[in-house]
Amino acid sequence: MSQLFNNFLVVPLYNLLVLILNHVPFVDLGFAVILLTIIVRLILFPLSKSSIKTQLKMKDIQKPIEEIKQKYKDDQQKMAIETMKFYKENDIKPFSGILLLFIQLPIIFALYFVFLKEGLPNIDLNLLYSFVHAPEFVNPKFLGIFDLASKSVTLALLAGATQFLQARLMLKKNNQPTEKPTENNFQNDLMKSMQIQMQYVLPGLMIAFSYSLGSVVALYFTTSNIFSILQEIYLKKKLAQETLPKVV
Repeated sequence: MSQLFNNFLVVPLYNLLVLILNHVPFVDLGFAVILLTIIVRLILFPLSKSSIKTQLKMKDIQKPIEEIKQKYKDDQQKMAIETMKFYKENDIKPFSGILLLFIQLPIIFALYFVFLKEGLPNIDLNLLYSFVHAPEFVNPKFLGIFDLASKSVTLALLAGATQFLQARLMLKKNNQPTEKPTENNFQNDLMKSMQIQMQYVLPGLMIAFSYSLGSVVALYFTTSNIFSILQEIYLKKKLAQETLPKVV
């Protein structure tokens, strides 16, 4: 693990977790993990919002984008310019999902080190800032039931179930019938295959991943998935009244 990664991600997140344990009355390690996850997701909310807005609008823009393709099919450069212009005019950031992924990955890895590699529920005093004090006792039992220092099938299943619900919610809009049936071509088959993997394969991988890494990671993924579900419901309602102009 590089010193830069440790100093700018792992140590700050670790200290934030310890601060939560110190200053939130009667909180156990599980609730501290939930609060830390929510704080991280709120920080990433602007990027997540942009990414989800783009996903929700993708079906609505299929027709005008196709019109642009047909109009400039003989001029690829003009097609690209007009497509990006259309995205800009309608506040669509097609690469926001990729940017969010690149930002989230190091944070996920950092949280992994915070939760698993630093000996929780024991506190590593060497990682604490001078103004952060170690709590006298860290309760590893979430809700008095789940021992976050070990593995839990229940929390792993919850992580997979919430991932499944998130995928269903994301794909629900795209699965709505269009005005005209689309042709069965390679692109549509590939899209259907990706949707199946998102809806069924990814939750299975999430269960296996969450169980193998332990309860604390499973709780993090469950909280993050629930946050994403609520965030998407909120944005769907907000975007319900928005309409996109047609290409002239």
